[in-house]
Amino acid sequence: PTPRFLVGNRVSPQWIDADGALEGADGLLEGFRPGVMERLGLGPDVCLERNPGLVYGRMTGWGQEGPMATAAGHDINYIALAGALDPIGRRGQAPVPPLNLVGDFGGGGMFLAFGMVCALVERARSGKGQVVDAAMVDGAAVLMTMMHAMRGWGAWNDERGTNILDTGAHFYDVYETADGRYVSIGSIEPQFYKELLQKTGLEGEDLPHQMDRNHWEPLKERLADVFRTKTRDEWCAIMEGSDVCFAPVLSMGEAPEHPHMKHRGTFREFEGVLQPAPAPRFSRSVAEITRREAAAGEHTDEALSDWGFSAERISKLRETGAIA
Repeated sequence: PTPRFLVGNRVSPQWIDADGALEGADGLLEGFRPGVMERLGLGPDVCLERNPGLVYGRMTGWGQEGPMATAAGHDINYIALAGALDPIGRRGQAPVPPLNLVGDFGGGGMFLAFGMVCALVERARSGKGQVVDAAMVDGAAVLMTMMHAMRGWGAWNDERGTNILDTGAHFYDVYETADGRYVSIGSIEPQFYKELLQKTGLEGEDLPHQMDRNHWEPLKERLADVFRTKTRDEWCAIMEGSDVCFAPVLSMGEAPEHPHMKHRGTFREFEGVLQPAPAPRFSRSVAEITRREAAAGEHTDEALSDWGFSAERISKLRETGAIA
């Protein structure tokens, strides 16, 4: 059977305590500040006593405990404290917030989803549920594991924009083209770097070694001059599909129209709205888009009915403000 999940929302999570919903759930997800669910009588101790197999997922920015646990915050604050924001940006410039991808979605939602799945798999063996404490500061920090490892062996320093993956290297950056657009280059490995030099016409020049950091800045200026001699499409014709490790920098509107994205079906239109297709892809359990984007609470009645709530009970929950 399909796993059933309860979600505590911003209005009131008290509906999950009605008509045996808690006892019939596989998982519970809540995103309140620490202590709120306990004050409502629906903390993990209470819920796991009533349903020992429940996987209780908790999503916060700062975590369930600690000096800042109850403070307000947003993605930008969580990744700042985790040390993930400071390295993102160019040398001599301020850090650049990477939208809200690293904290909210990567370090938050994705880690919570991963934790819930792990706990459900473990439950299949033990028969017991548990609490999943997903904090965005923790997830964002874990996403920085490789950089911490590189820093530990002396291959990464704290000065922004001077390292191999943060625009410090000339072979890992974006370059403006003749038409004011951009291309991305990621020619890290020596064989890929060799092909970059071939396709830019620099192969015959007496250039410093690729990994000589003392010459990264002048080499970047040299490549920038070269890329400005052709349009983005002209560079695509030269480099796309090669081992340069190249791709044009596409806008959100352009990306769905690229031949590779079209072939993959990476974007799909559903009820007139173009959106990313489900990922990752499964060989047997094929995921499909079945609904358009929803307004908050739009499917509340439908969901509760599916859980077995009567129309009368749903009406009472709405009257008391438990749902909206």
